Amino acid sequence: MPESFAAGLHLAPDDLTRPFAPEQFNFTTTDDLEFFRGVLGQERAVEALQFGVAMPRPGYNVFVMGEPGTGRFSFVKRYLKAEGKRLATPVDRVYVNHFDEPREPRALELPPGTAGTFISDIGHLLDNLLSTFPAVFETPTYQQKKSAIDRVFNQRYDKALDVVERLALEKDVALYRDSSNIAFTPMKDGKALDEAEFAQLPEAERERFHTDIAALEERLNEELTGLPQWKRELSNQLRQLNEETITLALQPLLAPLSEQYAENAGVCAYLQAVQVNLLKTVVDQLVDEKPDGQRREVLEEHYSPSLVVDHHADGGAPVVFESHPTYDNLFGRIEYSTDQGALYTSYRQLRPGALHRANGGFLILEAEKMLGEPFVWDALKRALQSRQLKMESPLGDLGRIATVTLTPQVIPLHLKVVIIGSRQLYYTLQDLDPDFQEMFRVLVDFDEDIPLADDSLEQFAQLMKTRTSEEGMAPLSAAAVARLATYSARLAEHQGRLSARIGDLFQLVSEADFIRNLAGDAVTDAGHIERALKAKATRTGRVSARIIDDMLAGIILIDTAGAAVGKCNGLTVLEVGDSAFGVPARISATVYPGGSGIVDIEREVNLGQPIHSKGVMILTGYLGSRYAQEFPLEISASIALEQSYGYVDGDSASLGEVCTLISALSRTPLKQCFAITGSINQFGEVQAVGGVNEKIEGFFRLCEARGLTGEQGVIIPHSNVTTLMLDERVLQAVRSGMFHVYAVRQVDEALSLLVGEAAGSPDEQGQFPAGSVNARVVERLRSIAEMGMEEEEKPVEEAKPRETKAKAKTAAKKPKE
Repeated sequence: MPESFAAGLHLAPDDLTRPFAPEQFNFTTTDDLEFFRGVLGQERAVEALQFGVAMPRPGYNVFVMGEPGTGRFSFVKRYLKAEGKRLATPVDRVYVNHFDEPREPRALELPPGTAGTFISDIGHLLDNLLSTFPAVFETPTYQQKKSAIDRVFNQRYDKALDVVERLALEKDVALYRDSSNIAFTPMKDGKALDEAEFAQLPEAERERFHTDIAALEERLNEELTGLPQWKRELSNQLRQLNEETITLALQPLLAPLSEQYAENAGVCAYLQAVQVNLLKTVVDQLVDEKPDGQRREVLEEHYSPSLVVDHHADGGAPVVFESHPTYDNLFGRIEYSTDQGALYTSYRQLRPGALHRANGGFLILEAEKMLGEPFVWDALKRALQSRQLKMESPLGDLGRIATVTLTPQVIPLHLKVVIIGSRQLYYTLQDLDPDFQEMFRVLVDFDEDIPLADDSLEQFAQLMKTRTSEEGMAPLSAAAVARLATYSARLAEHQGRLSARIGDLFQLVSEADFIRNLAGDAVTDAGHIERALKAKATRTGRVSARIIDDMLAGIILIDTAGAAVGKCNGLTVLEVGDSAFGVPARISATVYPGGSGIVDIEREVNLGQPIHSKGVMILTGYLGSRYAQEFPLEISASIALEQSYGYVDGDSASLGEVCTLISALSRTPLKQCFAITGSINQFGEVQAVGGVNEKIEGFFRLCEARGLTGEQGVIIPHSNVTTLMLDERVLQAVRSGMFHVYAVRQVDEALSLLVGEAAGSPDEQGQFPAGSVNARVVERLRSIAEMGMEEEEKPVEEAKPRETKAKAKTAAKKPKE
């Protein structure tokens, strides 16, 4: 039994947990409950998200911060989808060829749900073009007109040749012509002469023929002087005929489309551009001898729209989550093809990104993934600031594009960006990026804990029902839900709160459902939950079990019985992967005369982190204000966390450290059956620490393995009582009086428990009771201070021999080292 002075510090079993019972729920299984579609206990976050979505002004994008597993992502996505259904559906968009400048494709807007229809209509137009051309050039009407034009040209040409031919016959010269050449040949007796016959003619006659033929060729040139002009006129007349024929043929094909899209100025302008371009290219593209498939491909490459985004006509505003937010996946990309090693592209090779799909709605991004991608953050800020969506290669500014690329027409950007990230990242962006606060003005902060209100347990049970139904799992009994609520409070480390880490609860439910399925049960009960928890502890418990084994074997020195000066058992928490467990650790302190002050060995070897070092430094302030009011605090002391070979952080050991230091100063042994945790301030008040449940259970496991004696226990801060949610094994040991938990508010209360007697309270003059622990501390500190003053008063020459002797001793020891 505890001493009388410690009875008020002893905690009853009911103080160590807040169990939830099946009787607190008014259902048998979760099948009796309704679905829960909200988010549990996050009213502040819900209101902030509602404001951010409803605020129409630019810059009111949303940053959702909180820890993973709190349901932030699933709730945001569900809420945005519900809001999106109430909003107007944004327009569809396609890219089309800009015939005057193919490197700058145009973007067309279409009513929601009509982009596919428009592309199909253009496809039918192309089919009609293939069936119309070249057949329209084979009609009798066209052939007659073409023949008439050709005939006029031929008549002019023949008339000129007839004049020259008559002159040639008069000079016994024949005129020969074929499709491309005109030639003169000498004749004799009405017969053309070949080269051999011509060579046998007298030289004078041959000279005459040469002269006559030269004159005829000159006359032929004179008669055909207008031939280029005739050909130009022929070409112009044929082109005009073709354009008239094409226009007449296109009119019935384009008129229905122009009428159908008469209210869309962009589409009408594009159809007019198609008509003008066809007048220039239809002969080359459709009249040659290419196969139909190849001609169709050529037409599609020139005239078929490239889809950017299409929506369902009544689908509402889109909600897009991009799980891999690379630059191309967000802003789209320009693809390239190769032709004999050369790269080329066209408007048909534009590929939209998530911003195109989310335009007019909501885009959800994960901050950590987005910021890890090059070029993305700066490009996203530019797009939100300019409210324009521009498709370009991010390597263009770096000079890495070595081929012709496209500059598509920019698209107006109207959307809400919702970024989900951690608290640390949110505050980092606020500090380092001045643009961040201007563009993400709405903070949705998901809390880690949920206060237990009147309806919290009912909503908690409904949430469990919703999750099991969505995942196709068996229903939960009321006892199972009660056990889950207890586990949730344990995760929250608070008897009046539930954890918002819903993901961890759902993981436990899934594992329990698997165990239930193996057992062939119809309902998941509390027993399945317990077995799932035990199985997880076994899977992740190798390290903690090994540490306990080392303590039992004496490798790690931890005493759970007896008493010792300058030693006590502190409590630490180790996190390995996804498991955290408590481990006792010996705190030791030594004191000797000198002026070095309190030396933190962990800090001296760079293992102590800043918060731990702060806790040790506070000890100096406490010792001075508590014990050294009448003399200077002149001591040398060292404090260490024994057998600790890694980094140490946190100030939860400072209560144990001050008790150990007082033990060393007063030469009073401390009971080793206790372990202690807590932080102190300079006034000796004990402050709350984290991980108190794991710490208590860690020391309990060691005591249980060695055998419970009824004297063992743990000392914790009183402010940690509301955070206690201890394991059932610990509770049973406390109920049977085999283990104890004490809660203290002051250092003296903890010290009294550790030494087994009252530490001693000061009277009105600040004097401690004679013989008490605190009085012995004052006496020891006074004697050390007096030793220091005596040392200062001694003559210098008396001190020199001592100094020389000390140096000689040191020098004598060096060879041994």
